Amino acid sequence: ETLIHASQQLNVRHEVQTLALSHEVSGTTQLCALALDPRYRGTHAERLLRRARLMFIAQYPERFAKVLAMAFPGSLDEQGASPFWDSVGRHFFVHDYHEINYLAGIRSKSFIAEVMPQFPLYLALLTPQACDAIGREHPAHEVALAEMLDEGFVRSRHVDLFDGGPIIKADRNLLHSFRRAAWHPVRVRPAQALADADPAMIANQRLADFRCVVARYALTRTGQLTLSPEHAELLDVEEGRAVLAAPLALPPCATSGVGYDRGEL
Repeated sequence: ETLIHASQQLNVRHEVQTLALSHEVSGTTQLCALALDPRYRGTHAERLLRRARLMFIAQYPERFAKVLAMAFPGSLDEQGASPFWDSVGRHFFVHDYHEINYLAGIRSKSFIAEVMPQFPLYLALLTPQACDAIGREHPAHEVALAEMLDEGFVRSRHVDLFDGGPIIKADRNLLHSFRRAAWHPVRVRPAQALADADPAMIANQRLADFRCVVARYALTRTGQLTLSPEHAELLDVEEGRAVLAAPLALPPCATSGVGYDRGEL
C-alpha cells in the first residue's frame, strides 16, 4: 500500500510504501505445503502431488472457495537466516526464526499475527536486505512456484507475515487443470499401444477413495480414453467407467517472473 506524506508549507510530497495486516486471504481455500520422499523429487510424482489436489477440487468445487491461495517460503541469507523476520518479527518474539518456523509447522501461523502490531509497517524503516526479501521465494521452491504460475496462479499483493514470502492466488475456474480437464469413459488396452502417447493426470471419481495417476493415454474417435491395465488397476476403475483427464504439460506462462497482480486478487 502507498501512503502520501505532504506539506504545502515546505513544498514536500513523499509517497511511502507500507505493509499492513490483512485478512483478505482468509476467505480463500489455502493449499498447504507438501512433503515428498527425496527419491521422487524431480519426477512426475512431484508434479502429480502438487496438482492432483487441483483435480480433486475440480470434481468437488462446492467444497472449496472460488479463490485458491498458496504461500511459499521466503528467501534466506547465506547464514540461513530470514532478513524479513530479523527486521520485523524478531522484535516482538523471544524466539529466533528457526524456532518460530518449527512452531508454525506443528501448529499454525496465526499466533504471529496475534503478537505483531496492527499499525502499518513503513518499508523505509526496514533494512535493505529485508525489503529485497519481500515477495521473493526460497530458491528450493522456485520450480514449484513457476509451475503454479504456469497453471494459472498469479502473484498477489500479499506476502507472508512470517518471512515475507510470496502468496499466489487464482480463480479456480481459470486454472489450466480445470479448463482442460474432461470426462471420458475408460477403454483398457495393453501399455505397448500407448508408448508414444502424451502423459496426463487421470483421476477416478470417488470422494472417499480419490486416486490420481500420471499415465500415458490416447483418445479414440468416439471419445473413449485408452488406458493400460496397470493404471486402470491403480485407479480402481474398470472398462466403461468415467475418469477425469487433464494434460500433464502446461503452457508456459509469460508472466512467471517477479511481478505482482494489481487486480482484486
